[in-house]
Amino acid sequence: MKSFLNNMPNTNIETHTVVETENTDQGVLASLGLNGQLFTFQLINFAVVAVIIWFLILKPLTKKLAEREKMIDESIENSKKVQENLTKAERDYQKKIDDAKAAAGQILDNAAADGKKTGEQLKVQARKEIENLVDQAKRNIQIEEKEMVVKLKSETASLIVAALEKILEEKVDEKKDKQLIESAIKKLTP
Repeated sequence: MKSFLNNMPNTNIETHTVVETENTDQGVLASLGLNGQLFTFQLINFAVVAVIIWFLILKPLTKKLAEREKMIDESIENSKKVQENLTKAERDYQKKIDDAKAAAGQILDNAAADGKKTGEQLKVQARKEIENLVDQAKRNIQIEEKEMVVKLKSETASLIVAALEKILEEKVDEKKDKQLIESAIKKLTP
């Protein structure tokens, strides 16, 4: 517009003032190296592009980022829960191991006590059996002793009769023989 006004031969003062005002406005923008209309269109284009970018790219991107952040937070929370469960499971496992060790110790103690008790019972039983064997042996010895005494008396009586027969050189009849044996046995028995 400035070039158009400058080319016109008849200029009005009013027109000149309007042009000067525009020149001063354009002068400030021009001094910055900007064209006012172009700047306005570029500003509108920037706003439109910014709105398009916001609605088509940034808003879905921020939504995806929020979803991703939520998913990451949930994953972290889940990993904390898993870690807590793992720690709890390890404590439970250790407690069960400790309980099993205590139970095993108790079983071993009981087994040792039962072993001692059984050992004592076996000792008592063995002593009884030994005592029974000793008593049986004593009875057998007494029976054998009695049998030997009877045998010895019988043999002694036979020897006495034989000696008497030789001394007397006569045969004693059975009745007399019996009396002699019985009297000799009576003398031998204390």
